[in-house]
Amino acid sequence: MMKKWFVSGVLIILLLGCKQQNDREVKLQGNALGTTFHITYLDDAHRDFSQEVDSLIHKVNKSLSTYMPESDISRINAGDSTVIVDDMFKEVFRKSELIYEQTEGAFDPTIGILVNAWGFGPGKEINHLDKAKVDSLMQYVGFYKVRIAGDKVEKANKNIFLDFNANAKGYAVDVIGRFLESKNIGNYLVEIGGEIRVRGKNAKGKLWTVAIEKPNFDGSRSFQAVTELDNESIATSGNYRKFKIDPETGKRYAHTIDTQTGYPSRSDLLSASVIGHLDCADVDGYATAFMAMGLDKTKKFLEGHPELKAFLIYTNEKGEIDTYSTKNLKLVE
Repeated sequence: MMKKWFVSGVLIILLLGCKQQNDREVKLQGNALGTTFHITYLDDAHRDFSQEVDSLIHKVNKSLSTYMPESDISRINAGDSTVIVDDMFKEVFRKSELIYEQTEGAFDPTIGILVNAWGFGPGKEINHLDKAKVDSLMQYVGFYKVRIAGDKVEKANKNIFLDFNANAKGYAVDVIGRFLESKNIGNYLVEIGGEIRVRGKNAKGKLWTVAIEKPNFDGSRSFQAVTELDNESIATSGNYRKFKIDPETGKRYAHTIDTQTGYPSRSDLLSASVIGHLDCADVDGYATAFMAMGLDKTKKFLEGHPELKAFLIYTNEKGEIDTYSTKNLKLVE
């Protein structure tokens, strides 16, 4: 459950600044979608929206969580063709479809069957995966094989496994942010598992400041860069924390699965942070796609999408960690 707390300050990992007492600031924190969340908003009435936030998180889970057997998406994946999907499901489906088309399939929610097979999803892992097994599963990959007809999902094959975990956290951030706006909260920050949406300014009347994490493989945490958000969302996807090691070969497998091959991505990107005046679900999806696309394809994509800002951390030709940021991204010195 969530705890409410009114101690002013900053989010330890993601926000920078110094402590300051402010009578308008309300902070909430708790667990959601398998991770933690932090919410900060300014409200003269000091209203407590803890119960409402809990309810919204439950609704997102009920619709989109592949880790809940009774959720709508889990029932659909299990072959239940009678499920009536809600507006949340439809919106995430539409957003995913757009990014799928824009990235030429690099972002594809039907890759879930391979995510499971490699041991990164809620489904059963397949041991000793070889090319024949991977190829047999790839026939169920392709977002064009799924559509929403009326209020129901139609799949070209019953074995197709939908997985919106790549942008569900971002979408939950949006749902909570929209709720706060409906309550006339104009200054807030909502963060779930590192995905963030902000509006207005913080308690000191300044833009919200966030830090982009450095890819440390030893489990420690430090910052690579700092930027400000001006009514924007930010999401980061990375391969340096979530991976599996083959006990026989010692090879490390990244959790991002290449939608073209069905194998863990061999991308030179270590992390991709995407910022924009978009919903958090959108930048969340782009960040995931970029990890599969790699540095060069991502840079080319960004040239055609000036509405996006990005900070990329990658391994260069010398095997050293390097960074790239779009020209429209201003970093705080």
